[in-house]
Amino acid sequence: MTAGTLVSIAAVAAVLAIACAAAAVTIPASRRQRMLRILAQFDRSRNAVRAVEQPFGGKLRAPVVWGIQQFGNAITPPRVRQRLSRRLDYAGNPSEWPLDRVIRARLVGFVLLGLLGWWVGTRSGGPWALPGLLVGALAGMNIPDLLVYDAGVKRQAALTRALPDVLDAMVIGVESGLGLDAAMAQVAVLLRGPMPDEINRVLQEMRLGVPRTEALRSLAARTTVRDLKTLITALVQAGELGISVAGILREHSIEQRTRRRQYAEEKAQKVTVKLLFPVIFCLFPVIFIVVLGPAIINIMTSGF
Repeated sequence: MTAGTLVSIAAVAAVLAIACAAAAVTIPASRRQRMLRILAQFDRSRNAVRAVEQPFGGKLRAPVVWGIQQFGNAITPPRVRQRLSRRLDYAGNPSEWPLDRVIRARLVGFVLLGLLGWWVGTRSGGPWALPGLLVGALAGMNIPDLLVYDAGVKRQAALTRALPDVLDAMVIGVESGLGLDAAMAQVAVLLRGPMPDEINRVLQEMRLGVPRTEALRSLAARTTVRDLKTLITALVQAGELGISVAGILREHSIEQRTRRRQYAEEKAQKVTVKLLFPVIFCLFPVIFIVVLGPAIINIMTSGF
């Protein structure tokens, strides 16, 4: 088989892969899928196995999406699926990227970047086609995982930043005479951000009949913030033992304010170290040129 034939086959495969990617990733959700998403927010986990999204029109896209979904499930072991589900929980379960769409994106990246790596390897000459194919396929399959992981890290950082303000609001509500559930409802209504969204989800689960203890433990399972886990453990124990939550919230609020101040002081102490390298490599050379440049020029002109 000649090189021209291989290039033609690669071009046709790339066009087909792009078409499949467009059909699999960009298809909007149907009315049924949108209803499933709305109902899923009341679930303990919104990443349960769901039906494959059905297109709103056309008979060709549905088999394409179904086939890509099946291949994606084949290359996604249960352990990887559980890891993606947990990371999507950490990322707040974005409605635009449910678990099935992430799995399809992994397959699309596997095919597209694999073909790209194979093409680059064949153009480079030598035995680089197979390594390029393997490297591209692995990179394309892991890019969606990295994006989900990055989204989860950013959201957990946002939860950490918002926790002191949420605790202050809950302390004010509880000390003014509200119960814990009413104070949480006020926080969910008045504040905006990831932390009020999580509290709102806890309240929605409680309205559906889930005990407060189970709803709070589900919140602890959806986060990696240690302070939030500690607070939830204290609230669960207070509810089981009949202890007033006002003192618990007040103590945790004071502790979170102290932690925030210490974190800010730590960041301020690191500024001098971070400025050291820019000063040495950027500012000092300019100062030397300005101060010593004329003297060096005079020495050179007088000496020669």
